[in-house]
Amino acid sequence: MITISLRPVGRNWGTISFASTLYLCPILDLLLTEIPLKIQGELRLGLQEALVNAAKHGNKLDPSKTVVVRFSLIDNQYWWIISDQGRGFSPSCVCDTDPADYLPPDESENGRGMCILHQIFDQVEWNRTGTELRLCKQLESKHRIPLLSRS
Repeated sequence: MITISLRPVGRNWGTISFASTLYLCPILDLLLTEIPLKIQGELRLGLQEALVNAAKHGNKLDPSKTVVVRFSLIDNQYWWIISDQGRGFSPSCVCDTDPADYLPPDESENGRGMCILHQIFDQVEWNRTGTELRLCKQLESKHRIPLLSRS
């Protein structure tokens, strides 16, 4: 079940919560509704990684647990706060590599998602317990042409 609340919370935050699942297409579609088309593709990839991590690694795909996503546009920044009901973890990934060059050395893909998040989003932060992820994407600010004064 998907629960959506678009009532302002704080500074106009919307909320989507859903039972832990990997069927994320409708969730991603809702989260990207107001996003400019030219950046939707990369943000879809990043948000999908974050939601998969919350549902699969955080909640262990337990359908009785939910993933909650709060989202907002504040001062030319898109924000997503993704929370799960898992035990948490200690993020220790510092990614300096280009994700296009990344090839996992074995069958494990540990760390790939975090590298993708750091490449796509301008800010990637976890809470102390590792159960809440904050993502921010800065929009390009439009350059203003200064008004010329007429003499």
